[in-house]
Amino acid sequence: MKKLIFPALALAAFLLVMPSCKDKDSSSANGGGTESSENDLPEWYYTGGKLGTTTNTSSMTFRQPTPATDEIGLGRDFSRGDQIAEKDFVTNSTGAQRGLGPVYVRSSCQHCHPNYSHGSSVPQGTYNAKDQGNGTLLVVYNPQTNAYVPWLAGMPQLFGAEPFKAPLDPNKITVQWLTATDAHGNTFPDGETYELRYPEVTMPNEAVYVYNQGYRDEAGLLENESYVVVLENTIGVYGTGLLDAITDEDIIAQYEKEARDGYMQNGLNPAFFDGSFQTSGYYKNDEKWGPKRFTYALTRGPLQDAAGANAIWNITNVTRSDRKYHYLDLDGTIYATYASKDPEVQAGFNEYISKITTADEHPEWFTDNMEQNIYDYLTSKNLPAEMSNEEFTQVMVWHRGLAVPAARNVKDAQVLRGKELFTQLGCDYCHRPSWTTGPDEIRDPNGFFTNNDQLPRYPNQKIWPYTDMVQHKLHMVNDIRTGWCRTTPLWGRGLHRKATGDAYEARLHDTRARNVIEAIMWHGYSQQSDAYSVTENFYNLPKEDRDAIVAFINAI
Repeated sequence: MKKLIFPALALAAFLLVMPSCKDKDSSSANGGGTESSENDLPEWYYTGGKLGTTTNTSSMTFRQPTPATDEIGLGRDFSRGDQIAEKDFVTNSTGAQRGLGPVYVRSSCQHCHPNYSHGSSVPQGTYNAKDQGNGTLLVVYNPQTNAYVPWLAGMPQLFGAEPFKAPLDPNKITVQWLTATDAHGNTFPDGETYELRYPEVTMPNEAVYVYNQGYRDEAGLLENESYVVVLENTIGVYGTGLLDAITDEDIIAQYEKEARDGYMQNGLNPAFFDGSFQTSGYYKNDEKWGPKRFTYALTRGPLQDAAGANAIWNITNVTRSDRKYHYLDLDGTIYATYASKDPEVQAGFNEYISKITTADEHPEWFTDNMEQNIYDYLTSKNLPAEMSNEEFTQVMVWHRGLAVPAARNVKDAQVLRGKELFTQLGCDYCHRPSWTTGPDEIRDPNGFFTNNDQLPRYPNQKIWPYTDMVQHKLHMVNDIRTGWCRTTPLWGRGLHRKATGDAYEARLHDTRARNVIEAIMWHGYSQQSDAYSVTENFYNLPKEDRDAIVAFINAI
């Protein structure tokens, strides 16, 4: 069939289900039959290339090390990093995994990334951040500017270590799932129906700690409750090292191609496509570090200053030698100001700080002025390091060393038909199937990792993540902040429920889509969506072709 070209975003952009112990549940290339020989397999079977793919597609699939990790002798560090990521950090000031707090988002990687997949779906009516696997974060922003509010961190903390109080009280936050009806009445021409749901978050002012302490935003956003709160789910942590190995030049070329093509009715995000593609100024030095490539909002890159390197610090507030300060709020002083005036915090601070350090080491936190002591501690840039350099290195060996699962059912007739249709409809425009990595030289703007021997590397690998690494707009109800969202990689995401036991596939940026069909049809909900035309053509396919596309997406 001749390929159809549409001036629209790829059909399945942003399908979010996120990104070496073999067991009897490991699947073959054909989904459980006789193992195929290596020469018998298509190249897209090796989603992460030969250096980055695991053939284990059991419930432990996202926890496997890449062949590259084992080949260079980093298996022991990978295992230790896995242990650190799996176990809870604690508020103790001594012992293993100490230093949680004074405020924090979650206590372990596993809380947000069950079995290292993306976060699970959020139950109706509640926002229980203590639920294992609930990786959905709150995004609170000013609707006039689309900027995060200054009185919370970009990822707002939900818990406090005594005597400190949580910046937000999750027990006062509710999530309701509402239904939407598209122009087709949520019904395909052949009568098959689908549902479209989306979350609506209610967060009263009283849930905000600094508001209860007397803070009022000068812009009136807090006083009038005119801030916006939406959900944003965590992505899978596997395969990020492979994405980091794509060259800056190739990503820039992809931006330039899409700009020339002009297919996107919303254009490209001017904040990132400005001709320079540089991130200098975001980092401590003036060196240019190329295009940002991680998070939905493209706020991070390279990997050594993104994803796990950042999250293991700001989710837990566990300090280390290159991050000797706390993650509190975007203003940097609001939480510290009001916590320092809180009588209950003042009453417990001496006991708290005496477990962390001594008056000889930090006399500025032991003066007669208790309010100043607390403020100085919370805003200090010279806190004691709680995670050792060795532990942080092991975490990053683990993070950069996580493999992607091989494609499944690569010889199945339905999957192959779906793969053909995926291309013919133009889904592969934004969900670009493959990239070839470059030399993969380790880069770290913070200067912690300085040579290639410290971490796993993936030079010159053809990988199959199914993303163009670019942002687009879908114009969904209760959309992501700014509306711009990076095309989410599809590799491995069909294994989310198997890996996590989640009730749903939990796709898209806020888990609103419970399966592939819902995710696809959200792409065409609005005529303003960059994916509208492609989604309309999917809508008009016969059921067997729709099912084939779903089978392919779940197989990659």
